Amino acid sequence: MESFLFQASLYLIAVVLAVPVASRLGLGSVLGYLVAGIVIGPVLGLVGSETQDLQHFAEFGVVMMLFLIGLELEPKALWAMRDRLLGLGGLQIVVTALVITLGALALGYSWRIALTLGVILSLSSTAIVLQTLSEKQLMPTAGGRSTFSVLLMQDIAVIPILAFLPLLALPGARALAKAQAAEAHLAMNFLQELPPWGVTLVTLGAVAAVALAGQYLVRPLYTFVHRARLREVNTALALMIVVTIATLMLMVGLSPALGAFLAGVVLANSEFKHEIESDIAPFKGLLLGLFFITVGAGIDVEVFLRQPFTLLALTLGLMVAKGGVLYALGRLFKLRGRNQWLFTLGLAQAGEFGFVLTAFSLKQRILPEALGQSLLLVIALSMFLTPLFFILHDVLAKRMQEDGEATEADEIDEQQPIIIAGVGRFGQVVNRMVTMSGFRTTILDHDLKVIQLLRKFGFKGYVGDPTRPELLRAAGLSEARVLVVCLDDRAAATRLVAYARRQREDLHIVARARDREHVFELYRAGADDIVREYFDSSLRAARYVLENVGLSEYEAAGLEKTFFKLDRAAVRDLADLWNPDIPTEKNAAYIARARALNRELEAALLSQFSPAKTDAKPEAEDTAASA
Repeated sequence: MESFLFQASLYLIAVVLAVPVASRLGLGSVLGYLVAGIVIGPVLGLVGSETQDLQHFAEFGVVMMLFLIGLELEPKALWAMRDRLLGLGGLQIVVTALVITLGALALGYSWRIALTLGVILSLSSTAIVLQTLSEKQLMPTAGGRSTFSVLLMQDIAVIPILAFLPLLALPGARALAKAQAAEAHLAMNFLQELPPWGVTLVTLGAVAAVALAGQYLVRPLYTFVHRARLREVNTALALMIVVTIATLMLMVGLSPALGAFLAGVVLANSEFKHEIESDIAPFKGLLLGLFFITVGAGIDVEVFLRQPFTLLALTLGLMVAKGGVLYALGRLFKLRGRNQWLFTLGLAQAGEFGFVLTAFSLKQRILPEALGQSLLLVIALSMFLTPLFFILHDVLAKRMQEDGEATEADEIDEQQPIIIAGVGRFGQVVNRMVTMSGFRTTILDHDLKVIQLLRKFGFKGYVGDPTRPELLRAAGLSEARVLVVCLDDRAAATRLVAYARRQREDLHIVARARDREHVFELYRAGADDIVREYFDSSLRAARYVLENVGLSEYEAAGLEKTFFKLDRAAVRDLADLWNPDIPTEKNAAYIARARALNRELEAALLSQFSPAKTDAKPEAEDTAASA
């Protein structure tokens, strides 16, 4: 117990000291964890071989992370990713493995070893990349979603890779591998005794069981547990769901991270989604942090010091080679600008599955022991350098922005019945009320900073010019029920309304107007409901005035309602007389009708409630109506 508490204290102290410092320096939490691990491991020697066992436990943080990501993705959104998942992700693995294999052959390795190295190093770090993307609010961007697609495909690919690697073993090693697998655990032994079709059925049955349990079992189970009103029981249930799914996946030889992700996708529409997320998130963060610390603590300094320049050159060569492949694939799949560099620099490292596959290859006697140790160090060094690559991306993105590069539109991966174009102060209030009333929206805005701010508060939005036809089509204009136009640019708002009306006669369009003349423009463009941005707030202010000069709240509210109704009708009346080619002050017919409508409005208000008598009641001034 004393030893366990001492080790726990070391890790926690390292986290508390190193991570805040790294975050304040703008280096990110991942680099802080890695540095903390190096300090308590190779530098001070406070931890030893137990970090390897601890790393296997900490890898469960990756499982939890993918479960939480799955909670944010509905099945419809996952289906929309299929092209990038299979095309971009599959090509990345194949092309990267081929390039690294050719490089290893050039260094003099046999084709078996070269191909093994290519397969292992083609994978990237799910833990580091997804954690950093989440911290920097980059996941919803086109580059972030492409990166996630590749990582998910890599996690899926680990399964066939594990089945493929024994075929590269030297003669006689396959029997040894089978014996070791039989000793490993009963589940794998059970699968080995099944015919191929039986293994397929068991695997598909496990996936189906996860999907069915998430759809039909978790909801009643959560309802039952929720009635106890004990927070710790809810937390235990959330952990039980993830652990059980991971165990089931391991029993049938699948990736527990993949199984957890699928379960999260199934539960994405559950009413308990946010509660599950809040219960698991702290454990995910701690376990991932622990995983990064063990990576840093596990760096073999002695091996590194024997050939530091060679290992660093190999690490940088690996990252440059992977970066070149990623850059080419990004261009092929139409990533540009900051999204292109995010995709390229974010996935250029080797991954945590590389540790697993390297250890597996050593046991299968595919790789020599010395090469295996150097490979483990190259993987760890590439992961250590990854946060620096993300810092480089931030510098490049900032420089592109300063150079005036137009913000590239995000790829829209889901469509909702309500589209909100523009989320300044006006649009944000509209979106908050609509979403908090239980409806889903698709938010479009050209300002990257505004979208990033929304994401920090939990609202999903897409960067892009809402007046672009292709962006509107991607957002689901053909199927949407309501379009809300809240753009600051008056001319752009009018163009958007006119375009949307041409495309959809049945679409209901709610538009924000800057003033009364803008109301007329939007009315002619085809808007159904037009809201003057200061009109409602001005009416409320006028009501407060009336309440404080002698009228009751009921009387003031009645006058406000009457004014609103009649003024709105007056605007529709005046719209027929408004001529954009004639200034309002020179439009005699418009002015005459506006004066008449003002007198009618005044008479209606005075006839509704009689204010306190005065010695003389001045007549209202006849002026041209204004917004």
